[in-house]
Amino acid sequence: MSITQQMITIGMVVLGTMLTRFLPFMIFPDNKPIPKYIQYLGKVLPYSVIGLLIVYCLKGVSWTSPSYSLPEIISIAGVVCVHRWKKNMLLSIATGTVLYMILVQAVF
Repeated sequence: MSITQQMITIGMVVLGTMLTRFLPFMIFPDNKPIPKYIQYLGKVLPYSVIGLLIVYCLKGVSWTSPSYSLPEIISIAGVVCVHRWKKNMLLSIATGTVLYMILVQAVF
């Protein structure tokens, strides 16, 4: 890419990022109440996204042979245990990721 193309690409990425960050504040200012539907989406979408990620991550797993699904099962159990213990979503996801990588790279 030429310098001009690189600058245009960087500008478009910056514009897209800024638009997604500032648009909600422009659409829903502080002095107006947030619509009930948007509040509902704020409550249900995080759980929907996590469910979608679980389905996406497990779609290629062969459940018929135990040795191939063992790292996934152990990692899911680790995520559930850490989340029940600490109630911290970021820590739970990080634990599951690290545990899965260790299992896949070193054990299985």
